[in-house]
Amino acid sequence: MTVQLHYTPAQQAFRAEVRAWMEANVPREKLDTLEGAAGFAQHVAWERQLAGGRWGMVTWPEEYGGRGCTLVEWLIFEEEYYRAGAPLRANQNGIFLLGPTLMEFGTPEQKARYLPPMAAGEEMWAQAWSEPQAGSDMAAIRATATREGDDYVLRGHKIWSSRGTYADWAFGIFRTDPASDKHKGLSFILVPLRHPGVRVRGIPQLHGQTGFAEIFFEEARVPVANRLGGEGQGWNIAMATAGFERGLMLRSPARFQATARRLGELYRQNADRADGTVRAAVAKAWLQAEAYALNTYATATRLMAGGHIGAEASLNKIFWSELDLAMHAAAMSLLGARAELLPHAPAAAGVGDWLEGWIFAQSGPIYAGTNEIQRNIIAERVLGMPR
Repeated sequence: MTVQLHYTPAQQAFRAEVRAWMEANVPREKLDTLEGAAGFAQHVAWERQLAGGRWGMVTWPEEYGGRGCTLVEWLIFEEEYYRAGAPLRANQNGIFLLGPTLMEFGTPEQKARYLPPMAAGEEMWAQAWSEPQAGSDMAAIRATATREGDDYVLRGHKIWSSRGTYADWAFGIFRTDPASDKHKGLSFILVPLRHPGVRVRGIPQLHGQTGFAEIFFEEARVPVANRLGGEGQGWNIAMATAGFERGLMLRSPARFQATARRLGELYRQNADRADGTVRAAVAKAWLQAEAYALNTYATATRLMAGGHIGAEASLNKIFWSELDLAMHAAAMSLLGARAELLPHAPAAAGVGDWLEGWIFAQSGPIYAGTNEIQRNIIAERVLGMPR
C-alpha cells in the first residue's frame, strides 16, 4: 500500500509562516544543556520568545495562549521546528502532558489559571509520579494527601522528577483514601514547588548535571482547589496523561526524523569505515522514522474525526523509544572510539552531541512507563491475551 500526504493551501501557508519565523528567531548558537541551571534558564528564555510569536502551544485555543490549530498543523509545526534545529522544550511536561489533561479534566477556573502562563513560558512544570518504592508501578504509590478543611496535607517522597530541580510546579498523584490500595483512592494534585513543606533535591546524572530531582513533601498544605478532577479519580486522569505521553504529544515524529537525517549525514562523513551492518542500521532508522511519521498522521486524522487514543499508545511508546536507541547505537558504531568524547574535547571535531543523545536514549524504555509494562498492556488490552 502506498501512502501519500497532500497538504491544503492553508496548511502550506501555515508551514511557510512557521519556517519564516523559525529561520528568523532560532538561536544560532546551541543552548547549554537543559539539565543544568544556566541551560535551563536559556531554554526558559526561548520558551518566552516562542510565546511572543504565539508558538507556545499552537493547538490550544487562543484564549489560553494558543492558535487553535489542528493536530495536522501541529505536526507541520513540529517538522519545521526540528528542521530549524530549535532548542528542546523546557516546559514539555506542562505543554505536552499536563496541558492536554487540563483541557479534558480541568474546571474553567483551572484552565484559565494554569494554561496561559504555561503557554507563555512563565511557569515551568515537572512530573511527580515515580516513588522510591513504586518505580513505574503507579498503583503502588504511597505518598498521601490528607484532607483538612479546604486543604490537603501532603506527605511522602517522589523521585526521578524531570525538570524538578528548576520547575515552578509539579503535577502528581497522591493517595487520598488511606484505606485504599492499588489504583483506587488516588487523586491528581497540582503542587507549587517553592512552597512551605516542599523540599526539592537535585539528582546528579552521569554528566554531573541535576535536572532530575527527588521531591519531599513534609506536611505541605495545598488547597483542595488544586485537585484535578474528583477525589479518587487520580488513576483515570493519570492514565489519560500517560496516553498523551506515550501517544502523540511528548515525542512527535519530527524529533526522530531529524535524528535520522543527522544519522544519514554522519554516515556519509564516515562511510569509508562503515560495514554492511551499520549501513543497514542507518537505512532502517530512516525508514522507521518515516513510518512512524505516517502512522502519526493517520492517528491525528482519526482523532480529528472524533476518535480516541487507547491502549495502542503503548505500541507508539515502545516503537519510538527503541527507534531512538537504535539510531544512537548506529551513530556510536560510526564514530568508533571517538564516540566516547565529549563535545568540548580537543579531538571531538565532528562528534557533535551523539554521546549525550545516546546516554539519554537509554532512559527511553524506562520513562513514560517501562517497555515491559507496555508489552503487558498490549498483550492484555490490544491482543486480548489472558493475564
